Amino acid sequence: MQRGSDRLSVHRDDEMKHELQGLLRSGHPTRTEEWNDPEPAAEDDPDVVYGPVTPGRGPSYLEALRLELARNLTRGTFPAGPRELGRALRRGHAPDALVEGLRRLPHKARYDNVQELALALTESGRSGPPAPGAA
Repeated sequence: MQRGSDRLSVHRDDEMKHELQGLLRSGHPTRTEEWNDPEPAAEDDPDVVYGPVTPGRGPSYLEALRLELARNLTRGTFPAGPRELGRALRRGHAPDALVEGLRRLPHKARYDNVQELALALTESGRSGPPAPGAA
């Protein structure tokens, strides 16, 4: 016989696990107090369902790309070219797709901030020439 600090027997423990299985698998909150339930995602939360934000994902990803770049680069990194930025992203363990996106940029280009870099990445990710007026 096992003697420990358990308040319940092994049989009662298994019985309680069986009773709770339906609640745990139902996908509904198991708490009775509403204030104790997990909070749902807000409308303006970044979409992370499909993994990290990467260049070339679509025309409306500029804002999310800028956020991802800002997470991985500091203000002290700028102004810099694609090579320096690539090294900084690798040091910060950024997603590989961000580093790969920098390889499509002109080697002699210089970027003063995250916004300029994000714009350049969105333009290089599109097929065809850049949009008129994009800088």
